[in-house]
Amino acid sequence: MIWVEQFLVKYPELAVFLAISLGYLIGAVKFGGFGLGPVTGSLFAGILIGQFAHVPVSAVAKSFLFLLFLFGIGYSVGPQFLQALKRDGMKPVLLAIVVCVTGLLTAIAVAKMLGLDPGFAAGLLSGSLTESPAMGTATEAINALPLPEADRARFVAHIAVADAVCYMFGAVSVILFCSVVGPKLLGINLVTEALELEKEYGITRTTSGVASAWRKFEVRAYRISDNAPIAGMSIIDAEAIFPQHRLFIQRMRRDGQILEAAPEHEINPGDIVAVSGPRETLVNLLGPRSEEVEDRELLDVPISIADVLLTSRELKGRSIEDVAKESWARSLYLRALSRGGQAIPLAPGIILERGDILHVVGPETVVSSAAKRIGVIVAPSATTDFFVLGLAIFLGGLVGVLVTFPIGDMRISLSTSVGVLLAGLLVGHLRTRFPLFGRIPDAAVSLMTALGLAAFVAMTGLHAGPVFVSAIGEAGIGLLFGGMIVSITPLIVGLYFGRYILRMNPILLLGGLAGAQTMTAGMAAVQDRSGSTIAVLGYTPAVPIGHILLTTWGTVIVGIMA
Repeated sequence: MIWVEQFLVKYPELAVFLAISLGYLIGAVKFGGFGLGPVTGSLFAGILIGQFAHVPVSAVAKSFLFLLFLFGIGYSVGPQFLQALKRDGMKPVLLAIVVCVTGLLTAIAVAKMLGLDPGFAAGLLSGSLTESPAMGTATEAINALPLPEADRARFVAHIAVADAVCYMFGAVSVILFCSVVGPKLLGINLVTEALELEKEYGITRTTSGVASAWRKFEVRAYRISDNAPIAGMSIIDAEAIFPQHRLFIQRMRRDGQILEAAPEHEINPGDIVAVSGPRETLVNLLGPRSEEVEDRELLDVPISIADVLLTSRELKGRSIEDVAKESWARSLYLRALSRGGQAIPLAPGIILERGDILHVVGPETVVSSAAKRIGVIVAPSATTDFFVLGLAIFLGGLVGVLVTFPIGDMRISLSTSVGVLLAGLLVGHLRTRFPLFGRIPDAAVSLMTALGLAAFVAMTGLHAGPVFVSAIGEAGIGLLFGGMIVSITPLIVGLYFGRYILRMNPILLLGGLAGAQTMTAGMAAVQDRSGSTIAVLGYTPAVPIGHILLTTWGTVIVGIMA
């Protein structure tokens, strides 16, 4: 064991990688469907390794990784941040503000009642409210305090100790409250409420194994019989017979010749037409009424599939059903819709927002033309704009240092952490207006956020490991029970505020509560028990607000408790 200790002390960078590896292993272990996740797993792994070796931790490396993480988080939620402040998203935003402020006030009250130092108080907040990034802002705030170095180091170690003690109950409480306790307090049935909300948006559930008509599309060929209802009609009139199904004639074969379809072309008996549309509709609606034929040459229609970033001012705020009626949307089909990295259920009543990613399919010329009206095609890129990345982090950190606010007799800076988070938000938002600005591949953003936070937390655990046991003895059992109060109080306040003040739909309210505490697992639990994905519509507007406020609270609570 002495050799292991000496090795880890001599090569601290390897200790960090070991902690990350063990952290992901620990985080993947689930008990009754619940797992700690890789971030908290890395914290526990770091603390465990710290029991065997006093591993030196580089402050520069910690800050570098944490700033990368913060910029990545801001960059990913930036496209939806301002949209979350508008229209229907305003209720989840107000809910997130109330939940986060309640959490901060409760954490301050509990910390003062227990007589906690700034480190324990910050860990109490980050663990109970399940926002590990608050550990980083609190660490920076503590290091800026006019205290002896030994006291600052002790307080920083206490952050990790308190977070480790409080996080598990905090995570479990969000999951159980949103999926079990909350519905019981409201007296609702999640499945029934989800079905009613789906009807409002026009979502139709299909039987198991049948693809949704909004996602699966095909082109099939049919022969026009002498008594066919559309014989003698123009193409545009024939397509108008079933407008709700969005069936379009792409090409037609007449007397052995292939003709490209034009709205004014007349359909004659004997023609073979290539019809595009939802596979389910083609099979169930046209199949029994028409003679389907195999015509490979006719069906050889160039099809394009593209992901399009919505930047158009004309389309934002409009429903999918409304946009589908545009003349340029003829033969264009929406396969999927994502917002802030979350899949949005497809239905006619769903409102489009700037920053949405539309996964569309259709004839090559139609997709190319429509993409110009929607925004810009998001092509896979392996190149990162390091100029914008580096400059934005520098300028964001600079603003964080220069901007200060008074707390009592002290003036606390916004902090480089919060400044970089805001810089990421700005760059992410600007990308919805200037799509070629500051491009960072999704894989690179994922690496920045996942590795950045896991490594930072692992190093925090390594620093806290040697004093973990003694710190637990110092804080006492009160820290655990105090964390329970901090976890539960904002959920209860948010539930009743959202239901009786904001008059939110219960499903969107529960999704918003999970978003306010940035707990994706809480939203997933609601989706699982309701049998519907629609809770994501409450989650996506709330989660960027939760990330910003809860991360900032790390700085605030240190300033107040100091």
